[in-house]
Amino acid sequence: MLPPSRGRLFSWGAVGLLVLNNVEVIYDHVILVLKGMSLVVPEGKIVALLGSNGAGKTTTLKAISGLLKSEKGQVTDGFIEFNGERISGLEPEIIVRKGIFQVMEGRRVFEHLSVEENLIAGAYTRRDRKNIRADIELVYGYFPRLRDLRHRTAGYLSGGEQQMLAIGRGLMARPRLMLLDEPSLGLAPLLVQEIFRIIKRINQEQGATILVVEQNANVALGIADYGYIMEGGKIVLEGEVDRLVDNEDVREFYLGLSDVGKRKSYRNVKHYKRRKRWLS
Repeated sequence: MLPPSRGRLFSWGAVGLLVLNNVEVIYDHVILVLKGMSLVVPEGKIVALLGSNGAGKTTTLKAISGLLKSEKGQVTDGFIEFNGERISGLEPEIIVRKGIFQVMEGRRVFEHLSVEENLIAGAYTRRDRKNIRADIELVYGYFPRLRDLRHRTAGYLSGGEQQMLAIGRGLMARPRLMLLDEPSLGLAPLLVQEIFRIIKRINQEQGATILVVEQNANVALGIADYGYIMEGGKIVLEGEVDRLVDNEDVREFYLGLSDVGKRKSYRNVKHYKRRKRWLS
């Protein structure tokens, strides 16, 4: 799908900061999850990776961030490049130091630490300790609620507040690339909209490159520049957001709209037989 070269160039002039080329991932030496997974994330852009449960989205993020080993998974074919350097097989801490930070599904805050202690923990790989206070204030600027709760034990925060904290902790690492795994999971619709607006602001104001994994295609495509759709461990559709939103398959099966604008039931959206049509 992608040539084995450094930094694929998009038609819209963006060079890939992150490149996955024909990546295969196996768990327990038996279970094949990613089957020739290829994608490119251009620097400074937001890319959405969409798909239903079991498509391989989270496995893709773990392959990038080096977290497969903890679940007896490994990249057995293909390669992953970040900023022109192969990172497949590196330890997670080294990958964080190179500028990649994953915000895990389910928020995963340090429940027994305070909000501010969680933020400080996000900066553990940094050497510029003198700038940490300024970056905490930056996080509070994006999430004012966290300032009011800075001494609160993180385990007592609401789900939305914990998601804000998880993203804020990611910002504290000063990443070039943020991997967001299902940031809308379990949140009320209004709070989802708020968090995705903040993600867009972070991208625009901080220049952070973002790869966001989501089942909620509407909110993800609402902030993204480019999108990929996964199924069965590989990419089945990709394109710039406007083209994806106009695509009949995407509208029907991922946005839940038929060609006459009627919303389909979740059951019908989830269980479908994919048409074999690709974006040109």
